[in-house]
Amino acid sequence: MPGERASEDVRREQILGAAFEVAAREGLGGLTIRAVAGEAGLSHGLVLFHFGSKERLVHALLGWLIENTPPLRAPDPVGAVAGALDRLHLLLDREVARYAGEPRRTRLFYEYWALGGRDEAIRVRVGAELERYRAEFRDVALGLLQAEPGAFAPETAERIAAVAVSWIHGCAVQAVIDPVRFQPEESLASVREIIAPLAG
Repeated sequence: MPGERASEDVRREQILGAAFEVAAREGLGGLTIRAVAGEAGLSHGLVLFHFGSKERLVHALLGWLIENTPPLRAPDPVGAVAGALDRLHLLLDREVARYAGEPRRTRLFYEYWALGGRDEAIRVRVGAELERYRAEFRDVALGLLQAEPGAFAPETAERIAAVAVSWIHGCAVQAVIDPVRFQPEESLASVREIIAPLAG
């Protein structure tokens, strides 16, 4: 029945939200059915009913994590900045701030990346997500560059995406492992020097 289906979907979302809290606090190694049930205020049996096993819960949480991560979007102020290169710099700055501002989500995603070394399904899912993000960045970069024809060579959006995404992920890792000493402004200055020669 439709009402029962909606109720099951709400319960699954509740369990996955609780699983995120447990994994963000304890790591994937601490993600147990009992810990998730306790976090959600549900019975152990109800969590098992919805997910069947810890392994299935771990896989479902990865899907939840990806689905609940906002896609890359050029913020509105980017369009108001003059010059394609400056717009790219602002976009980079915003993306680093976004990743650095969500250290629990970022750390958990990279923990899944490491787990992918032993789990092919996770490796494929994480790889697809990383490729999707790079494609998003390439598309956004292409749009910014097309707004100023001639500022960059036509093939440059792919090269910018490669450099920028590598840098963004590197900054995200640094923000997680060393948040006190991580200085995004210094890193941004370095990547500007790398991207600047790509301009016409």
